[in-house]
Amino acid sequence: MQFMKMFGGAYAGLAVLAFSNGSSIGNETVIDLTLAFRQQFSEVLSPTSYVISMDGEGNPIFMDSLGKVFLCDYGINQLLAESFEQLIEENFFEW
Repeated sequence: MQFMKMFGGAYAGLAVLAFSNGSSIGNETVIDLTLAFRQQFSEVLSPTSYVISMDGEGNPIFMDSLGKVFLCDYGINQLLAESFEQLIEENFFEW
């Protein structure tokens, strides 16, 4: 994903994790979260999806192989956005 390559883990309306994160995001990487949630939610997270963030209640926000963004809440996937770009546009507010 281009955002991760350019910015690493950063806050963009929500915390977006990457391979290395800004100090305010924490040390957990996109790989750490993805592996943990794949074990926990193996029936709803496909092997090609990856976790980019979490909501305020500890539920994973992930992208599928088509680039769609979902929230997994109680084992049910809810579509948040058709793309990462749309997710950022809908969640990032200027001060």
